[in-house]
Amino acid sequence: MIRVGMGYDVHQLVAGRDLWMGGIKLEHELGLLGHSDADVLIHAICDAILGAANMRDIGYHFPDTSAETDGMDSKIILKKTIELIATKGYRLVNIDATICAERPKMNPHIPAMQVCMAQVIGCDVDAISIKATTTEKLGFTGRQEGISAYAVALIER
Repeated sequence: MIRVGMGYDVHQLVAGRDLWMGGIKLEHELGLLGHSDADVLIHAICDAILGAANMRDIGYHFPDTSAETDGMDSKIILKKTIELIATKGYRLVNIDATICAERPKMNPHIPAMQVCMAQVIGCDVDAISIKATTTEKLGFTGRQEGISAYAVALIER
């Protein structure tokens, strides 16, 4: 049996926070605001994986009201998400994701993100497709108020 899931996440850009994307810390004057490390790419991917398995979303499993998840590294959330779907007999087949950001440029960091997440998931790097785009200076992303990410995941039992 194969199943597909879709995920989306957005976080506000603020001063005084680190910018984590795909498990990699990027040098930038602003970071993403959130209860965890606010890695929008991993959060969108986790929601896609959980959705494919019909297991709700990361807010359900990793609530932003919990002291346990405060400041949590999103790579831990990703690893636990893979473990959660395994309880229903599923494994990840592949991910296709898109980061929407004006700055910093994401493309130079994509190979490192792919390697990082493949190691966490325990899959081949080729199973993780990441793309980046801008919104041509339109909307909250264009005004550099936040960064968003979309993801689709395919799983199989």
